[in-house]
Amino acid sequence: MGHTATAQAGSGGLTATEHRLANGLRVVLSEDHLTPVAAVCLWYDVGSRHEVKGRTGLAHLFEHLMFQGSAQVKGNGHFEFVQGAGGSLNGTTSFERTNYFETMPTHQLELALWLEADRMGSLLAALDDESMENQRDVVKNERRQRYDNVPYGTAFEKLTALAYPEGHPYHHTPIGSMADLDAATLEDARAFFRTYYAPNNAVLSVVGDIDPERTLAWVEKYFGSIPGHDGKPAPREGSLPETIGEQLREVVEEEVPARALMAAYRLPHDGTRACDAADLALTVLGGGESSRLYNRLVRRDRTAVAAGFGLLRLAGAPSLGWLDVKTSGDVEVPVIETAIDEELARFAEEGPTPEEMERAQAQLEREWLDRLGTVAGRADELCRYAVLFGDPQLALTAVQRVLEITAEEVQEVAEARLRPDNRAVLVYEPVAGETGDAETAEDAGTTDDTAAAATDENEEAAK
Repeated sequence: MGHTATAQAGSGGLTATEHRLANGLRVVLSEDHLTPVAAVCLWYDVGSRHEVKGRTGLAHLFEHLMFQGSAQVKGNGHFEFVQGAGGSLNGTTSFERTNYFETMPTHQLELALWLEADRMGSLLAALDDESMENQRDVVKNERRQRYDNVPYGTAFEKLTALAYPEGHPYHHTPIGSMADLDAATLEDARAFFRTYYAPNNAVLSVVGDIDPERTLAWVEKYFGSIPGHDGKPAPREGSLPETIGEQLREVVEEEVPARALMAAYRLPHDGTRACDAADLALTVLGGGESSRLYNRLVRRDRTAVAAGFGLLRLAGAPSLGWLDVKTSGDVEVPVIETAIDEELARFAEEGPTPEEMERAQAQLEREWLDRLGTVAGRADELCRYAVLFGDPQLALTAVQRVLEITAEEVQEVAEARLRPDNRAVLVYEPVAGETGDAETAEDAGTTDDTAAAATDENEEAAK
């Protein structure tokens, strides 16, 4: 079943149709004949928040296993088929979902759909001890290379553990712990697949130079016979008070190039006007070199070499405002912290200027349009809104919602949430005898890439 594509107000003329197979698979199609390519995106409603104690990292580990062959596609065949046809592909894991995606020349769309259906329907036929051990080692090496052995590499993991209390489903990040990765068994992986990798726990979007009728026929042909599964447990409750109620703090002494102050603020859930207002507030305060914190700390005071403030949007738990400042020379962290609190207090009292609102909204609008302007980005956003909010059409009007936020709403969320008693703080101090390197510190773990890397486990290293 489906409905006719009609451009909604504020959608920029973009359209999408929705369909559902008898086995529960939701399908979203969006035509775009600008270039002869098509994007296939498949979101499974499973991420690290669905894991249980003692088996953290299983969602991410299993994502690796999905590239190890299926009944008709042996070994590394998925990559060989897609890349041999001129396409690109990958997969990622986050707190709230696991996704897989290909961008193909239009005439190779059917191949991508067949490949995704084959591993959804028959991965267990190829999952064995050898592939399990191989990918367990890959994930452990990924953890070493991206977390344990790089400056500030475990910052997001530590802050997440501070911001979300013990036992909370978001207390741990998707990479998982070494101990839990070692403890995962082949039967754990098989049970995980049977529970979560079913068509009625997934959304498939296809965007680009497509014939919707033919595409839907291919989807029915390849996915329609895969049985659904009704045994998925509900995710654990992720709600928390709006504010932490105190300042949580940890000091870390490591071999880092410079002192650093990082903080996580508890912010409104994704999908709300308050979350969009928080995004604008953080953009004004720390979104780039025109932001208040950058101008104060880097340009005026020269106490920092990098300063940023970004938003990690979460639907099943409070979002996180991620503050990241690397100090300059021998500057002490309390000097930085005092200046930050002064700027946040001033912003909460005065709110953004009209010029700052215009600039921040334009910046977020551009970011949204960049995502929606590519077939791959639009496919991903359609899946995101379908899985997390139940309505893929919301992706097409996201830009308009950001532009409707008022300066008063931005000031209100800043006053309520950007306070010292609503943050988890991580202070990095170089080990005794280490000297700072300002240029290295500036390049190590910026606001955007640190949070993204820690919560969106990219599979490039595995492949």
